[in-house]
Amino acid sequence: MADHTEMTSADRITELRGAALLDALERLDPLSPEAHALNVNELALDPADLRKDDFRRLLNALLRLATHAPAFDLSKVEPARFASLVASASRAQLESVVADRALRERLLDEIFARMGAHIRPDRARDLQAVVHWRLSGGTGEGGFDRYETAIAHGRCTVSREMRSPARVTITIAPADFFRLITHQATPAVLFVTGRIKVKGDLAFAAGLIGFFDLPHPV
Repeated sequence: MADHTEMTSADRITELRGAALLDALERLDPLSPEAHALNVNELALDPADLRKDDFRRLLNALLRLATHAPAFDLSKVEPARFASLVASASRAQLESVVADRALRERLLDEIFARMGAHIRPDRARDLQAVVHWRLSGGTGEGGFDRYETAIAHGRCTVSREMRSPARVTITIAPADFFRLITHQATPAVLFVTGRIKVKGDLAFAAGLIGFFDLPHPV
């Protein structure tokens, strides 16, 4: 019993990595004092320490804990740490995540929700443009998850509904989208290799990321 208590204490969990951390988080009671004493930004969350399906299990463990311990919610992960979490994951790990419908939606929602915080008002001040995103492998119309980002007056708003005509429509697989927003790939490279399809203003699409100050992985 003493060993079990030590393993699940907040101090002990912050020292764990990889499979040991995953095991502790999956066993942790979200109503326990240990869960409420932990800070998600102090945990050694590194996909490189995990196997293919373990990264999916890790994210699901965080979401389960967040139901009663809000500090575990993905929205609480600091921007640079969140970028590192996504950028460090292998393609196989990301594919495992997006195969989990609920997890895929939660991760995409979190990324798009952060776009409003990362818009660069100095660059987007005079820009008015609507972008429609189509993420392949979804359950929406045509087999896509769809998001609309509307940039106007230096702000970016996000909707799951296509409310306005798009200046550009971008079709991309979720794993490639994750690589794009974490600086692991450029729009030009994805376009040349056929991993991104653009309908509309190609020049605007090529420079779209420049309107955002997306965090670099640490």
